[in-house]
Amino acid sequence: MTKAEIVDSVASESELSKRQATEIVDLIIEEITSALQKGDEVALTPFGRFKVRARKAREGRNPKTGAKIKIPARKVPAFVAGKALKDAVAGGRGGSKKTAAKKKRRR
Repeated sequence: MTKAEIVDSVASESELSKRQATEIVDLIIEEITSALQKGDEVALTPFGRFKVRARKAREGRNPKTGAKIKIPARKVPAFVAGKALKDAVAGGRGGSKKTAAKKKRRR
């Protein structure tokens, strides 16, 4: 799914113009980016979390020459899927038996 498809979906579901929907999607992306730049974590329960991970400096190889090179430490964005997203992608499998058993016990 592309950003344009998301904009179309938001526009049709919320009865907004495409321009308004584009502004909303852009604003959400900007807010997530801004929070990650500050080092904050963005939690969209139950969808998942965006966070910043630190990668250590390491030694690599130039694939063309085979020469050793130093790769500097850096920060990278990461996404951790929430349980609801994992379950939806798995088709309701991952853990549904446990959930069903818990619901039966509560009754």
